[in-house]
Amino acid sequence: MFGLGMQELLVILVIILVLFGANKLPGLARSLGSSVKEFKKGVTDPVDETPSTAKKDEDKKV
Repeated sequence: MFGLGMQELLVILVIILVLFGANKLPGLARSLGSSVKEFKKGVTDPVDETPSTAKKDEDKKV
């Protein structure tokens, strides 16, 4: 996993635990997970631009 060993991951986990505290860690993980999910969704789904939206954009330019 990214060339990191068990010791490096443990050090990173301890640093995160010290910075954010044990109480905020579940919320932080939940927020990170939903952000990654939305990012992947945005990357894989094509943008659906309807002609009416494109027309409005052209009107704004003029």
